[in-house]
Amino acid sequence: MTFADIDNLVVLHGPLTRLTDDEFYEVCQHNPTLRLERNAEHEIIFMPPAGSESSRKSGEVYGQLWLWNRQHQLGYAYDSSAGFTLPDGSVRSPDASWVPKATYDALTEEQRLRFPPVCPPFVVEVRSPSDGLAPLRCKMETYLANGVEVGFLLDPTNETATIYRRGQEPEEITSFDTTLSAEPALPGFALDLRPLRRG
Repeated sequence: MTFADIDNLVVLHGPLTRLTDDEFYEVCQHNPTLRLERNAEHEIIFMPPAGSESSRKSGEVYGQLWLWNRQHQLGYAYDSSAGFTLPDGSVRSPDASWVPKATYDALTEEQRLRFPPVCPPFVVEVRSPSDGLAPLRCKMETYLANGVEVGFLLDPTNETATIYRRGQEPEEITSFDTTLSAEPALPGFALDLRPLRRG
């Protein structure tokens, strides 16, 4: 077992975490060097910064999603700096995500400038060497429970991927010499895993 196999998240517990949505947003704005998320219990989760290789691979995923969206213009693609307030009250920042145009257009200007009350139908999490696998799997299940239609959990170190689809059992992929279909959430989008291979 390695350090990354355990739940090594830093989570702030206690009454100080009982922040309103506006207060949590302000805490994030006043601490821009911290990557913060919030779970459904309003506990604050400190996310460690990604190493350069993990960041590059997350960027590759976002880049492919952005190019697909640019071609089809069905919505908006987001990188890991975007936070979303999910129906359970948690605030999450997937490594890559997509929101339909109609959903975004229904938001007020103030909501767009903060952590909008939106659950993206498509999300991707890219595991870095310091990430525990169990918390990431739990996070993916939380995404599904909040309305995500399709989610990818990618583990570049081990070259494995898990596809999460609402109402289905997770599907394990044991090779990065393939593509992953995001149907039905993103018509025609397939993530090419080959650029994420080791080496």
